[in-house]
Amino acid sequence: MLKGIPKIISPDLIKILMEMGHGDEIVLADGNFPAASCAANLVRCDGHNVPDILDAILKFFPLDTYTEQPVSLMKVVGENSEPPIWREFSHVIKKYDSHFNSFEMIDRFDFYERAKKAYAIVATGESALYANIILKKGVVIDK
Repeated sequence: MLKGIPKIISPDLIKILMEMGHGDEIVLADGNFPAASCAANLVRCDGHNVPDILDAILKFFPLDTYTEQPVSLMKVVGENSEPPIWREFSHVIKKYDSHFNSFEMIDRFDFYERAKKAYAIVATGESALYANIILKKGVVIDK
């Protein structure tokens, strides 16, 4: 164990986050997402939900400031309603990134293809529908 690292972040996940460079993407996937068949690097976080993992990661993980929308979500198929979990995502992101204002919305199969190109996928036990999120890593700047 180390000081200051949330217990929800496993050794495998901290390794992945450290390996990632500017512009690399990581997917936080809900329990229905085909994570194992899409992942180049798969990290299991069973029993945890996406908002808690998102909150833990963003303590260390800067979002890309060189792109207009460094956070992407999978569009809801056939409905116009917004899943409640998206408001949770927005709330968590705004705690760490004052410049965040909107998500990039990606069609389902395009989301799957983009996930296959991500540096890693974190498979969670999240039961909410449409709780898949892609984060694009920014530049780490010491202050």
